[in-house]
Amino acid sequence: MAKTGERKTQILQTLAQMLERPAAEKITTAALAKRLSVSEAALYRHFSGKAQMFEGLIDFIEGTIFSLINKIASEEKSGLRQVEGMIGVLLGFAQKNCGMTRVLIGDALVNEDEKLQLRINQLHERLEASLRQSLRFAVSQNEIAADVDLIAQANLMIGFVMGRWQQFAKSGFKRDPTEMWPKQWKQLMEGVLA
Repeated sequence: MAKTGERKTQILQTLAQMLERPAAEKITTAALAKRLSVSEAALYRHFSGKAQMFEGLIDFIEGTIFSLINKIASEEKSGLRQVEGMIGVLLGFAQKNCGMTRVLIGDALVNEDEKLQLRINQLHERLEASLRQSLRFAVSQNEIAADVDLIAQANLMIGFVMGRWQQFAKSGFKRDPTEMWPKQWKQLMEGVLA
């Protein structure tokens, strides 16, 4: 018999797998329970409802992404390389976590509790703030021109990432979000470098 923490993880992993195939079946607690070969009541022993399951996925996304971003920010001495690394992490996370990409773009949250979408919006804002902070660091190191509008640049970058996530999900996870990344990085930074 699985321990509570293991069962919760198994439920979230199965939910994420189901999100990888959006056309296969509607994601309900009944479908999730069937996939796990447990009763719906067994699911409710671990989560109060589907919204709490999605919160668990968002917790995982936030924990994973921000631990990687914080590691880049603490270890990388170049602000410019921090930004490049952060965007690479965001694209790579989507590539490795198809179902969670649907959560990141809000697609999986349609018809769910609106607080979930607000939480994803806050996640996007935090990501943009992290990019802005590293851009400021790059300006202080004279890697980026001092007259660059850092708010606009960080917004452009997070918009780029969200667009790549969207393309990936809408292509049925066929269009690799990291495809062309080195070339696109150069284009994103054109006219910005000091």
